[in-house]
Amino acid sequence: MRYVSTRGQAPHVGFIDAVLGGLAPDGGLYVPEDWPKILPAEIAGFADRPYAEVAARVIGAFAEGEIAPADLLTMCQEAYSSFTHAAVVPLTQLSANVFLAELFHGPSLAFKDVAMQILARLYDHLLGREGRVQTILCATSGDTGGAAVEAFRGAKNVKVVALFPEGRISEVQRRFMTTAAESNVACVAVKGSFDDCQAIVKAAFQDQSLRQAVDLSGVNSINFARIAAQAVYYFTTAASLGAPERKVSFAVPSGNFGDAFAGYVAHRMGLPMGQILVATNVNDILARTFETGRYSRGKVHPTMSPAMDIQSASNFERLYFEGVQREATETARAFTAFADTGAIDVPPKAYAAMRELFRGVAVSEADTARTMVRTLNETGELVDPHTAVALAALRRSDLKGPVVVMATAHAAKFPEAVAKACGVTPALPRGVADLAQRPERFDRLPAEAETIKAYVRAFSEG
Repeated sequence: MRYVSTRGQAPHVGFIDAVLGGLAPDGGLYVPEDWPKILPAEIAGFADRPYAEVAARVIGAFAEGEIAPADLLTMCQEAYSSFTHAAVVPLTQLSANVFLAELFHGPSLAFKDVAMQILARLYDHLLGREGRVQTILCATSGDTGGAAVEAFRGAKNVKVVALFPEGRISEVQRRFMTTAAESNVACVAVKGSFDDCQAIVKAAFQDQSLRQAVDLSGVNSINFARIAAQAVYYFTTAASLGAPERKVSFAVPSGNFGDAFAGYVAHRMGLPMGQILVATNVNDILARTFETGRYSRGKVHPTMSPAMDIQSASNFERLYFEGVQREATETARAFTAFADTGAIDVPPKAYAAMRELFRGVAVSEADTARTMVRTLNETGELVDPHTAVALAALRRSDLKGPVVVMATAHAAKFPEAVAKACGVTPALPRGVADLAQRPERFDRLPAEAETIKAYVRAFSEG
């Protein structure tokens, strides 16, 4: 299978090069040249198969011919053995037609682990085979950095630099990054927003001298392997609720749009769906886009759901590319204009196509807090603020039939916000109960691309 850039000016590459490259050299995002298909009978059978086997099948559809199926299955089994629940992504029923997909049973207690644990094994396998050492640069709004550090810490063939916006993530999120003692990990508190961090990462990837000097790669959701791995739990949760005979809808708390776009990928692969509800906090660029057709950046407001404090959702470019019938020139024009002006209008036909699957709802801080309390009182479940955003959005939607709400983080990752709303302080699971006592190690830098690029080069060569 070959991969193309959404901007059309990069050579077509295979799965391995798309994974190890991360961002395409023309600034676009890789997508498969054709969407692989999984037939209905096999989807139904996913309900009875171990999660690792389904993951190997779904991810393997995108790596066909480049990774031996037996090797990929072994990697998936190793990756998901690090999870504390045998089902990996279990479902909890909240009401007659509402279910939580618990995506937080991995090492850093967030949904990013589901993709990052397999991605780390893919990197180790592929780089070891080629005798390469790469530097991974990632920007995090809270959870990606912790999941990346947990997955890659101590890796022989990978160095990791994680950028996070100083003061805009929870202490628990920060500590999952900054308490790593391994020499292949560096963490940087950037004096700015997540969007600043993300822009710096994109600038680094477009610096060809830096890319070549440090063999730069990325594990943000710009990396298509992350999207493929996240598509897996759409298949497993839907199959357990009767898919493909029964259409299931999804409510997804969204910031960078990777998790919601993974649902689109599963749909294109053959999974029948109702709708995907994209739930945002007051940083509502995606909710506004799906309701108005205008993709317009606003000011980033700090909230109790910091992983969603984003006003530039990278993965929306992939959906736009599909919406304009894969017209790469139009996609490049649009996102160059967005970078310059902060706003673009989605063409009418593309917007209509998006609306067939997606809806958007923005949720206030007050409604998020109320939903945390209501959920605890009505169901006994203590949910984190991001999951509460999705539950609040669902109450304001008209989704029918079974709905899976993506519970993207453990409540203990946001103890202050949960305690303030509910009067209950969630405890960290036993394996990470000493997190607050572990020493931290990180650097502080301004939100300046050249400064951080120099830091990355020095760390990688040191």
